[in-house]
Amino acid sequence: MTEAGTAASSAATTLPEPVRQRVLTLAAHALGQLPATDIPAPLRRFASFAPAKRAKLSASVLGPILETDDHFRKLTAFEVRREHPELGDAVADGVPIPAADPVEVAALAYLLRPDDWEQHIAAAAQVPVENPRADEEAVHRLADQLDQARTETRQVRERLREQVNELKAENVTLRRKLNDARQKITGLQTDLEQRTKEAETADERVDAARADVERDLRKLRTRITELEAIEHAARRTAGQERELASTRTRLLLDTLLEAASGLRRELALPPGGEFRPADTVAGSEPEAAPVGRTAPEDDPALFDELLALPQVHLIIDGYNVTKTAWPNSPLHSQRQRLVTALGALVAQRRVEITVVFDGAELSGPVQLNPPRGVRVRFSPAGVIADDVIRQLVRAEPPGRPVVVVSTDREVADSIIKLGARALSASSLISRIART
Repeated sequence: MTEAGTAASSAATTLPEPVRQRVLTLAAHALGQLPATDIPAPLRRFASFAPAKRAKLSASVLGPILETDDHFRKLTAFEVRREHPELGDAVADGVPIPAADPVEVAALAYLLRPDDWEQHIAAAAQVPVENPRADEEAVHRLADQLDQARTETRQVRERLREQVNELKAENVTLRRKLNDARQKITGLQTDLEQRTKEAETADERVDAARADVERDLRKLRTRITELEAIEHAARRTAGQERELASTRTRLLLDTLLEAASGLRRELALPPGGEFRPADTVAGSEPEAAPVGRTAPEDDPALFDELLALPQVHLIIDGYNVTKTAWPNSPLHSQRQRLVTALGALVAQRRVEITVVFDGAELSGPVQLNPPRGVRVRFSPAGVIADDVIRQLVRAEPPGRPVVVVSTDREVADSIIKLGARALSASSLISRIART
């Protein structure tokens, strides 16, 4: 073991420069792959450097350690062989590689230490080294460039020094502002804590008030439930009392009716009919008078009296009224204004109203929205509105009050013969104006 170490040391001192540089490059690269515990202490600070920088800066330390520390050399050789498996296996097994670079083979042999490693180093020493001739002009040019670079470096250093001074002054200002900001933040935090405490206290008061309100609300709901139960019981009692009173009244009325029927049977009275004793007296009978009192057709009081008759039916000649009231308006506007006003009249008097318009005036379908209680009819093709009005009057049973509103004398005369009452359009217009 001592002889091997002596031989290694002797060989290391005679390593050709290219082989030594390649050994340091391979070892520096492998240094970055080793665990920190396997790296000698003098080399640990270089392990984190880049490979090129690590090889340059650690050369003075790495070479002697490889010469003296056999364990570290073997670890390095293992990593180098793992990075160069083919060439490393060939060198370790003593397999000749004619095409391989002698310097590369010698560097691997130095680290792996096969039996013929010294021969590989000797072979690498025989490789001629090219020594280029120094070029004086290039040297002078490089010297001038170096001087210029030094001058520029000095100028840059001075500018950087000025910038550093400015940054220091700015740093002092920023530190002062930072201290002021910190003081303000401290004050704001104190104020925030105080306001937070006040808000928490206010929340507690609000929660207490909400609890009181909810408690009062529950009491009120309970009271409302009790009152509703009392009201329901009262209504039930009142309904029972009304039903009892109705039952008593009905029983009393049935008793009276049955007593009257029994009395009629006992007296053998014949049932009443339309014939009366006065009908036996002969004489001339007058013609039937129109419905309602005799008065001018445009009398406003007469119109209200006729509307007050029970089950009265008011039939209106539509265009006869609208062209009298709104002669300058379009027909569709006239129709809508009339039925709208009649809707208000129905709401007041609860009468049956039928409005008849002449269908010959139409050029297409009619869009009309009559209010509730107002019946609207258009005369069919080939039939005038006057004929429809007469048909409506004939359709009513004898004795029902029928009032026709039309200024047309032919219509008025014909419906009077049928037993209806005729009023002028102006009377309806005046009545609508008062609605």
